[in-house]
Amino acid sequence: MTEKILVTGGCGYIGSHVVRQLSESGRTIVVYDNLSTGFSDSLINGEELVVGDLCDGAALDAAFQKHRFTTVLHFAAAIVAPESVTLPHKYYGNNTRNTLGLLEACVRHGVQRFIFSSTAAVYGFPDGGVASEESALAPINPYGTSKLMSEWMLRDTAAAHGLRYVALRYFNVAGADPLARMGQRTPEATHLIKVACQAALGMRDSVCIYGTDYPTPDGTGIRDYIHIEDLAAAHLSALAYLEQAGEPTAMNVGYGRGSSVREVLKLVKEISGVDFKTIEADRRPGDPASLIAKAERIGQLTGWQPRYKDLKTIVADAWRWESKLAGR
Repeated sequence: MTEKILVTGGCGYIGSHVVRQLSESGRTIVVYDNLSTGFSDSLINGEELVVGDLCDGAALDAAFQKHRFTTVLHFAAAIVAPESVTLPHKYYGNNTRNTLGLLEACVRHGVQRFIFSSTAAVYGFPDGGVASEESALAPINPYGTSKLMSEWMLRDTAAAHGLRYVALRYFNVAGADPLARMGQRTPEATHLIKVACQAALGMRDSVCIYGTDYPTPDGTGIRDYIHIEDLAAAHLSALAYLEQAGEPTAMNVGYGRGSSVREVLKLVKEISGVDFKTIEADRRPGDPASLIAKAERIGQLTGWQPRYKDLKTIVADAWRWESKLAGR
């Protein structure tokens, strides 16, 4: 029998890129998505889609019983950190409670491997702005806390039931498929590169720079931007690691270098050829001056090697996708 992989949230930005790469590698995929933020036409290789919500235990069990999954990749979640502060129950429900239900289903149905879409938000404000997997876990908002609680449940499920897992802690995901077949389509997106591209396309009046007095070279916040294609490939590397009996662990996924807000905006203007308006505003509460990954572990354990590390490549691919979306 062909082994099947369940991908929750596989119609979303990150999930759809992972699904495409898995399909291209010859895997058999079933996507489970409620389509609240995802798009069914993101499944460009005809992968099977089950439209359902993770809080629907009966529908979830039916999918497990039908397909007998050996592996689960879990992306379905709410992800807007500022929103989590005002709507915490949404995040603990959608992220933590639904992950618990999914893990219970995995145990009932004998799933062997689990890859979890986590976040650098579990670190909060790491010392020196650099986070390694050994950094203190001190999230500063319900989003980060909801993800950390899910990691703890995953850890304890593995200890009790032998489930092998990898929790991938993402840094700032950006870019799009280099062939512009798919990219970020989230309504009212808050990601800087997408927002800047939309401003260059005339879809936004301006871009706000939140904080220009940080202790950084140009006064603006620094983030570790990772290309979506490299992030997706990290999931395939993590899966191969688990299939080779790798031990349960958490891994950072980033490049280990950062770019400032001003650097990103300058590059978007250069690539688009549009000098869109920027507005300097006060810092947002909870934004660290710098957040960069220390990410050697994933390469050491899985052999993952990024292919799209250049910021110009990330921005150019994002611009190509946003232009396509806008019909340009």
